[in-house]
Amino acid sequence: MGKLALPLGSSFCYQEVMAKARLSDNKKKMGRPATGIGTMIGVRVHPDQLAALDSWIKHQPDELSRPEAVRRLMEIGLKGQ
Repeated sequence: MGKLALPLGSSFCYQEVMAKARLSDNKKKMGRPATGIGTMIGVRVHPDQLAALDSWIKHQPDELSRPEAVRRLMEIGLKGQ
């Protein structure tokens, strides 16, 4: 078989059809995974209150996050009622 000649100025494009991806019913949710089952509340804290909270955290024997510190302080406060 001889060589095939294309006319000058013509473009040649080869496309291969790929199989479509299958979508699973086990879709992962976007974003951060859930860390708990409790109700989330948002609280705004003044700078002086935040400084006091950070100071309290530094004096605790274990390393606490701010949310955990707020939960512990709330428990302490509610037990004192």
